[in-house]
Amino acid sequence: MPTANSSPGQPGSETGSYTRSIGFWTATAIIVGSIIGSGIFMKPASMAAQVASPVWLALTWIGAGVISLFGALIYGELGTMFPQTGGLYVFFRHMYGDFVAFLYGWAAFAVINSASVSAIAFVCAQYADYFLLLPRLPVAIEQSWLWHIPGLGTLYPLQNLGVKGLAIGLVAGLTLLNYRSVKASGRLQVISSIIKVAVLAILVLGIFCWGKGSVHHFVQPSLHPKTNWDLIGGVVAALTGAFMAYDGWINITFVGGEIKKPGHNIPRSLLVGLFICIGAYLLVNQAYLYVLPVDAMAGSSLVAADAIAVGLGKTSSAIVAALIVICTFGAVNGNAMSVSRVTFAMGRDGLFFRWTGREHPKFQTPGNALLLHGAWSSVLILTGSFDMLADMFTFTAWVAYLFGAAGIFVLRRKLPLHPRPYKVWGYPWVPALFIAFAAFYVISTVWNDIARYLAGEVAVINSLLGLAIVIPGIPIYLFFRRRSQGISA
Repeated sequence: MPTANSSPGQPGSETGSYTRSIGFWTATAIIVGSIIGSGIFMKPASMAAQVASPVWLALTWIGAGVISLFGALIYGELGTMFPQTGGLYVFFRHMYGDFVAFLYGWAAFAVINSASVSAIAFVCAQYADYFLLLPRLPVAIEQSWLWHIPGLGTLYPLQNLGVKGLAIGLVAGLTLLNYRSVKASGRLQVISSIIKVAVLAILVLGIFCWGKGSVHHFVQPSLHPKTNWDLIGGVVAALTGAFMAYDGWINITFVGGEIKKPGHNIPRSLLVGLFICIGAYLLVNQAYLYVLPVDAMAGSSLVAADAIAVGLGKTSSAIVAALIVICTFGAVNGNAMSVSRVTFAMGRDGLFFRWTGREHPKFQTPGNALLLHGAWSSVLILTGSFDMLADMFTFTAWVAYLFGAAGIFVLRRKLPLHPRPYKVWGYPWVPALFIAFAAFYVISTVWNDIARYLAGEVAVINSLLGLAIVIPGIPIYLFFRRRSQGISA
């Protein structure tokens, strides 16, 4: 078994000396709070346009939820095998060694984790702007400074500067809270998760009780239905939105070293948290469809506002803006709380800047790693847009999930006697199905992104941009590896 004294480069070295202070309900709140954010408000309209069918729209939400649940079952086994701070980074060291583990850790820092915080904070600030009326530069000035990335697209850092400033302030404030106390951020996560579920329940009940809708909308076909390959392509594109909305379930493994009774609480919290989210998302989606036919949904700029307007009139925009701010605030905290642990683990193992692996002497938090993540998330907020960041981190995350799921077969053969307090249900079929689907999703997403870019539908090939940011991790790994070996010598 790994010990706290394992040397850098030895897989499974203990990456933290935290007190196990996170119980079942806090762990579940981290999952629910990390998952439920802006996705259920922002993505259903574009998903409806992509599939052009109420039935396929509902099936896409269910399918994405079931696939995410399969992933949770797989990572439940991995999390109980190695209940250490660092999550996938720790798992990859056991599965594939330091190089692959570092590339994941670099991708997590550069794209997956920081971009998730950035995207959610951006949306939170965007809807807070409804009440705050934040300043914005003239369009000519916004477009005067641009970053062109050959073959990938153009970014405008000055665009929507007031909203970006608020998003950066939100990231900074929650980073400071997590810097000072795990317990305080955990309590905030529990409270915000309860509020999230409550406001979604109120939204659903309000639409069904006072909305002038029809259950016929649940099966009423689109005036412009899609068939054959158009439908397949639409479903794949819609799955990106659904996976973005479900993303965050992996976060509990990042804080594995801080969870009480991890062999019991990690798999339980994953299952309970995902079932809550699947149920909530499906109910909200059906509530939208109850008052808006699928074609009306597809043409909506903000489907939640249009759905509420049917029952509550002109107050709908303010209500929806408040709902999104509430839900995204907790999601920012849940992600900020967990994602820095990967960088912290790499620092402790000597595969990144060693100061990122230092625990704060007073607060016992990964303080330096938190500050670094907060700073990089702020840079991403300045350079990107919601859709670009969301699609970029969703795709890159699923590449990592694919390799992690394949690794469960590696570990079953490589470490057959290692204690497994929980074993994935339905092995080997559940992991195999997850791997097959993840591979199909990754390949088809790259294909669709390139096709849409060549057709002029999007300015950035999000999937390739995400991978391009990962490539510099190769020379960075070699640098830290040589430095670590030099220190050991």
